[in-house]
Amino acid sequence: MLRDKEIREPLFDFLEERYGKCRILQEKIMGKSRADIVMVTEGALYGIEIKSDADRYLRLKTQVPDYERYFDYNILAVGSSHALHAAEHVPESWGILSIEESGEGLDFYELRAAGENKKRSLKRQLSLLFRPELSRILKRNALPEYSSLSKAALIRRLTELLPPEILSYELTEELFERDYLKIEEEILAWKRERGRLGALSAGTGIRRTRRREAKLYVSHRIRGRRKR
Repeated sequence: MLRDKEIREPLFDFLEERYGKCRILQEKIMGKSRADIVMVTEGALYGIEIKSDADRYLRLKTQVPDYERYFDYNILAVGSSHALHAAEHVPESWGILSIEESGEGLDFYELRAAGENKKRSLKRQLSLLFRPELSRILKRNALPEYSSLSKAALIRRLTELLPPEILSYELTEELFERDYLKIEEEILAWKRERGRLGALSAGTGIRRTRRREAKLYVSHRIRGRRKR
């Protein structure tokens, strides 16, 4: 019986081989749910939910709407005991990957390729970025800084000013380059420039966010090379 922890590393290797250049993030908060895996590729985000042989489908019904809001493509990766009925639990656009033990490790079978998720929200996707990352997108596209706007208002402005295909590319490039050890320093500097450190000194803001997202830098893989 395959368990979640036995699936993850071999699954990362499979995804790298299948999709080429990608970055893997684990346990990413999305709305009211948590994505097991977020795979960043050039211009697209994949949400991947794992259901090992030891898991049940109880939470999946409430998770699916959040996956649909945030990701361009979604995949349900299941232990082989779930393979027969997996399609009953997710929309038709979801890919289905069956995983089973073999003599030399794990075998992966793509039962259904992931189709484009047309329910995704680009604004929701952009909300995965921190303010300094959004500011870099503005700068690269020769746009004003809009420092007085809230993050939500800035995201709305970006979607008004730039085409979706450019924003999708910019989003994934920022996630490829994100360094969680540096992003806190960037946010602190951004807040200092604008005199917004009060909430931070009270124990809120990035310090709380960093604790929640500490597991998100699992690996940055580019065709067999792995950085930590």
